[in-house]
Amino acid sequence: MVMVTKVPPRPAASRRLPRLLLAAGVTASALMAVPQVTAQAAQAADGDAKSGGTTLTVAVSQSVDSLSPFLAQKLVSTSIHRLAYEYLTNYDAKDARVIPGLATEWKSSPDKLTWTYTIREDSKWSDGQQATAEDAAWTFTKMLTDPNAATANGSFTSNFKKVTAPDPRTLVIELKKPQATMTALDVPIVPKHVWEKVGDFSKFNNDQQFPIVGNGPFVITDFKVDQYIKMKPNKGFWRGAPKFDELVFKYYKDGDAAVAALQKGEVSFVPNLTPAQADALKSAENIEVNDAPGRRFFALATNPGARSKDGRTFGNGHPALLDPAVRKALFLAVDRTTIVDKVFQGHAVEGEGYIPPRFGTYFWKPGAEQRLGYDPAKAAQLLDRAGYKKNGEGKRVGKDGRALDFRILCHATDPNDKAVGKYLQEWWGELGIGLKVECLDNVGDPWTKGDYDLAFDGWSVNPDPDYVLSIHTCGTLPATPKDTGATDNFICDKQFDALYAQQSVEYDAAKRADLVKQMQSRLYDTGYMNIMAYPNALEAYRTDQIKSITTMPAAAGNLWGQDGYWSWWSAVPTPAAAASGSDAGSSDGVVVGIGAAVVVVVGLGVFLGMRRRSTADDRE
Repeated sequence: MVMVTKVPPRPAASRRLPRLLLAAGVTASALMAVPQVTAQAAQAADGDAKSGGTTLTVAVSQSVDSLSPFLAQKLVSTSIHRLAYEYLTNYDAKDARVIPGLATEWKSSPDKLTWTYTIREDSKWSDGQQATAEDAAWTFTKMLTDPNAATANGSFTSNFKKVTAPDPRTLVIELKKPQATMTALDVPIVPKHVWEKVGDFSKFNNDQQFPIVGNGPFVITDFKVDQYIKMKPNKGFWRGAPKFDELVFKYYKDGDAAVAALQKGEVSFVPNLTPAQADALKSAENIEVNDAPGRRFFALATNPGARSKDGRTFGNGHPALLDPAVRKALFLAVDRTTIVDKVFQGHAVEGEGYIPPRFGTYFWKPGAEQRLGYDPAKAAQLLDRAGYKKNGEGKRVGKDGRALDFRILCHATDPNDKAVGKYLQEWWGELGIGLKVECLDNVGDPWTKGDYDLAFDGWSVNPDPDYVLSIHTCGTLPATPKDTGATDNFICDKQFDALYAQQSVEYDAAKRADLVKQMQSRLYDTGYMNIMAYPNALEAYRTDQIKSITTMPAAAGNLWGQDGYWSWWSAVPTPAAAASGSDAGSSDGVVVGIGAAVVVVVGLGVFLGMRRRSTADDRE
């Protein structure tokens, strides 16, 4: 096990709490229900539950968008799916290199158009049935044939031609053209015998029948919206069962309340600490603070004019933001150094490219001539030349007579949004630009409708950056204004798309990295995404409940939102916690230190990502 160590904060000169891309709201019903849970599934989920079992409780602030792997894009949701389902491959906790998952090995044809995966023999679904290549083939084929099943991860399969399972141990994927992500397909594989009974994938949230059948290290046993998600060890997991008897993700809308619960021993772990909270906890008894470079970015997203694939525009974004001069002026009037120093108090790195510096292969930074540093005088000159003059009241007004008064979507649960919003009001106000900071519990609704001017944005980036790049391509726009695509911010740029297409088929690592950097350069120049900071992972856990736990990467890595299941799967309870039954739980009785499950509770209004995945990142 890798013990977490305290890492000093990054130098001040050198984000926002993790959030994932917004996802469409979907109902909790399906046209056809999943069959009743089998006795084997219940038994596998219950494991050896006994009074006095240990519970690891994680405090979270982000709402689950869906328990369906086909719909989920938020970091908390995709993190749960990493615990509940296996992917073909995984990422090593030490250095994020690709390692076996459900597939034990893989190979490609000489032309890179056919990939063959060997599916492991020792993976079973939690209801006792064997996991086979047919499950993987069905998962991918469903995404190919049903657009509603491709909402979350469609970018990974859009280039697939055909997926077959010649035998239970062999999966064959045929491609239309080479694809660089074939060893990094971040797609949860689901059990065919359960999911083939689902009707409308756009409406099925997978939250009505528990336990939920999966083949990951944990089994989802219960869920209540904005309260908790409960999970228990999958005793038959091929890597070995988790050490804690129960895992709980418990929702705290207020960060201070989560920290107070940690101090009282009611929760085991709290992510997304503010610098002030982290500093206060460093001297607390039985609490370890982890301060490490993160995999997220904290950004300012500009509405580029919401539109759908059918060419229709919608939403009420301010038309002045379609002017590159206005977007560039806003860039020039953002002091990233102050944001790092004052808001993150040095626990972040100044933002530049779209990929955080943690991923050195793909990290990009603008050159001296391209870089838009803090220069309010230059911003004012740019606005003057573009025809946005100040009126008698000192307000910038366009040629159409409309004042430059903008709105910015702010996550009510994120203190960093609010703090940066105040700075933006000050900096832009000096230019004669008005800014209304709209802090909401649910920013997803106005965002998907295009009813915003700017928004605080952020994604968790995976070791392979394909997904977080794909969400800015034209192909992820919604089909019609009434639909919801996988797009982050309605960006559709032909030059960016051309570069994305090139990197997706480039197997030469150095050449692909160069293309990814060119994409970041283009995204920077358009001004639709202003990466302001790369926040550190600030998190804390109780050492009297958790004896050891694995960070990712091993050297100065994070615990929450990993590219895998390593933290919670590896966590070892302390002897004292095991002896006492680990009383960590909620004061309202939701979490009690008995049983063999893990509860995860997530809260309102946080995006992006980690999607997903991130990537959500994030989504991930």
